[in-house]
Formats: sequence, structure tokens, C-alpha cells
Amino acid sequence: MRENRLRQALNDDKATVGTHTMTTNPDVVEIIGHTGLIDYIEFVAEYGPYTLPDLDHFGRALELYNMSGMIKVDRLNREFVAQRAIGSGFQAILFSDAHDAAEVEECVAAVRAETPQAKGGYGSADRRFADYGLVSGTPEYVQALDDIVIALMIEKDEAVKNLEEMLAVPGIDMVVYGGNDYAMSLGRMRQIPPEENVEIRNHIFKTALSMGVQPRAEINHPDDAAENLEIGVKHFAIGTDLHMIYGWLNERAGGLREILEA
Repeated sequence: MRENRLRQALNDDKATVGTHTMTTNPDVVEIIGHTGLIDYIEFVAEYGPYTLPDLDHFGRALELYNMSGMIKVDRLNREFVAQRAIGSGFQAILFSDAHDAAEVEECVAAVRAETPQAKGGYGSADRRFADYGLVSGTPEYVQALDDIVIALMIEKDEAVKNLEEMLAVPGIDMVVYGGNDYAMSLGRMRQIPPEENVEIRNHIFKTALSMGVQPRAEINHPDDAAENLEIGVKHFAIGTDLHMIYGWLNERAGGLREILEA
């Protein structure tokens, strides 16, 4: 079974850098891999279209550059997508929209092995990550499932209120703050002042650190890391493919337009 680079970094207490894609094109995965700078790529499946073969191709491209893959899954079909993504080679699952500890327990069970020890719901599946059945059900197979990194979006008012009991569920490795969803859950759509937003984020991150769970900060520029580093954050995800194209064109094509229209 393939080494889980993100799990190893967490075990070794090392910092990580990830990035996001909203597309499944393996060419995008490969060009990211060519930089040699990224530990894992998060496919934001909650936001984009994909097929099951797309997940397999994504997994193959990740392996070319020894990167881990994370997938952000929708709430309603999270168990199915999480299990199929793991089968394709993804080694981390980011669960969206959890509200309480009972939901978190369901998330953990979805990716852990169905053994008396792990008490999960993932059986012996002859999928790609298990060499199409050649190593299904082996001790190494079970260990690979135990090594899957489990991350939670904390993005609802109810989740913030239930934060400690949610993070107390065994198996949670990382948390990510979702500011837009949090504001919506309060009926304050993009109306939370920046200083209040930072206060909520820091509360989530500090609580997670105090409970042995690693926070991951979403940033768009290296300068954005400083305030997170001050409170102990060492895991970052920077940029999203579609947004990077949008930002680059606004800067470069916008600058060219200014020259041409001067």
C-alpha cells in the first residue's frame, strides 16, 4: 500500500502545504506536481462535477509525484463518495457541514475499517488503492484505512457551539474554518466584519490545538500565513485552480487592457 504523505507529516509534526482544484483534469494535478512544492491536493468535489473514473485518474496523477489527495465531500452522499475516493487513491477526506458529534462519528466510521478494533464501515473492497483486490482485507489494507486523514469543516453556528464535543470524537485529525457558511448559518451573509471573523477562526483553531487536532488555514498569499503561525497553525492550503486563473487574468490581462486603452 502507498505511503500516506499527509499522515506521515502529521505523525512527524511537520508543516504542510496544500492547494485546491475544482477540476479533476489529471494534467492540472501533474503540473502542480512538477513544482515539487505541494504535499497534497484537495479536490473540492462539493463544488464541481466529476465521475468515478475521474477520481481514479486523479489518484494516478497524484502518485506520479508522491502527493497525497484530499477530497471535500458533500454532506448528503458523504459516505459513498468518501469510500469511493479512498478506493481511487485519495488519502484524506474533508467532511463538510457537520453539526454535532453524532454526525462526526458517522464521518469517522465511513472511512475506518470494518473491524472490531476500528469499528468502522469500510469493508474489503477490490478497488484501485488495493491493487484491484490483490491486497484487499490484508493487515496492510486495514492500516491504510486507519491512516486516512479525517478533516472537518467547522462552518455552521451549531458546529461552533458543539466544537469541543465534535473534536473529542476519536479519529479527527484536522479542522478547517468556513467563514461564508458560518455567516450564512447566522443569517449574516458575508456581513461579518473581518475582526469578528478572525476572532471566530482563532477560537476554532485554538480550541482544536488544545485538543490535539491540527487546524488548516485557507490562504491566498504567503503574507496571510503570519497571523495563523502566531497561534500555532502549521498546515496551509493556498489557492484554487479556477480562482488562480481568474486572479492572474485580472492582473495581467487587466494591465494589458489599460496599456491598450490608454
